[in-house]
Amino acid sequence: MRIALHTRVRPDRIAEYEDAHRGVPPELTDAMREAGATDWTIWRSGTELFHVLDCEDYAALIAALEKLPVNTAWQLRMAELLDVAHDYSAGGSAAALPVVWQL
Repeated sequence: MRIALHTRVRPDRIAEYEDAHRGVPPELTDAMREAGATDWTIWRSGTELFHVLDCEDYAALIAALEKLPVNTAWQLRMAELLDVAHDYSAGGSAAALPVVWQL
């Protein structure tokens, strides 16, 4: 399945956000893959961040990552940098953007 997400980086933290993503912990990326993620890409336009994620089951992915210590630490770090963070409520379904059109 493909999921689109939207987050927003704080204007004064853009460089720090991008720098953090140059060093995503391998333990976290391994856990994402083990939980079913096959691709996760983030684009930035100003402070707006758009994520496209391919995975087997998004709710299962979020459930697997939610309480994982490496992810908890990563989310705390991201919370310092983001105005709008990834929403883990309702198994992540609250965070997914609705599809408007697809070719």
